[in-house]
Amino acid sequence: MRVGTFVLAAQFPGQGQAEALHRAVRSAEAAEAAGLDSVWLAEHHFVPYGVCPSAVTLAALLLGRTRRIGVGTAVSVLPTAHPVALGEQAALLHLTSGGRFTLGVGRGGPWVDLEVFGAGLEAYESGFPESLDLLLRWLRGGRVGASGTRFRFREVAVVPRADELDEPAAGPPVVVACTSPGSVRLAAQRGLPMLLGMHCGDAEKADMVAMWQSEARAAGLSPEMVASRGAEHVSAGVVQIADRRAHAVETLVKAMPDWLRRGLGAHVTVDGRPRTMRDPLAYTELLCDLHPVGPPALCADRLAATSERTGITRFALLVEGSGDLATTEENVARLGAEVLPLLA
Repeated sequence: MRVGTFVLAAQFPGQGQAEALHRAVRSAEAAEAAGLDSVWLAEHHFVPYGVCPSAVTLAALLLGRTRRIGVGTAVSVLPTAHPVALGEQAALLHLTSGGRFTLGVGRGGPWVDLEVFGAGLEAYESGFPESLDLLLRWLRGGRVGASGTRFRFREVAVVPRADELDEPAAGPPVVVACTSPGSVRLAAQRGLPMLLGMHCGDAEKADMVAMWQSEARAAGLSPEMVASRGAEHVSAGVVQIADRRAHAVETLVKAMPDWLRRGLGAHVTVDGRPRTMRDPLAYTELLCDLHPVGPPALCADRLAATSERTGITRFALLVEGSGDLATTEENVARLGAEVLPLLA
């Protein structure tokens, strides 16, 4: 089982943005020291839910500060990025880190980001497949041109080429955030593993894995490829470790609802469409029920149960739910020292 951290760089009420980013960096460094497998970095714009606007930039910093741990984006938002620019950055990080970088991509939401960056609503509603296919061709080819609806340019050389490392797989691994049957189908047809959100329970994740397998086989992937790529799915969740479950839950319930209320409430839709926000306290309680929150043995049992029910063996766990740096660092250290050995 491969357990990593999920880093939002969340700005809790009363905190500055620099403080949130410092905690994000320290939690990633602590993850390597604790022996964790990976760190996954989120990307958001204009909201205190997460104050990292470029996951690939923060990934570059962390790859330079670490020596062993894998670093991935969870996710880089494709509708507001040019696939070639993102592909160049991914190739750069892949080559210079010796293959420690994973590119997670997603569709994002119908937010004002689309207006600010000039992508437009169409990039979100229908442009994701074209962007993803262009990105994949860039990461796997030597010369690439485009003649699609959104991107049109003459053939150019791919520099640097992401496939120059002596590895079985060409270029950095790519995973796709999946929240709907459409995105599951898209990932499966291209043989790409999924990143499944922390709002989903085991039953929903198991259904999505089963759908991915069915769609991948229908797209012509071999049984060996379905098995190998399926082993790379990632389950996002929350972890908070304490000697008693009530104390772990209390830590999250004290901090997360106000952050969620302020952070998620700051999202503005690009076209004024109405949006429904989860009740922050109820959502926090749901996350505590779904994920490893409590004593080490309970946390290990929760992870093992999710793996057994879904077949997923990779985890990206939010460790900063307390909003406090010292508590976050202790949480990461205990995850490595007290939970991982129970999963061996």
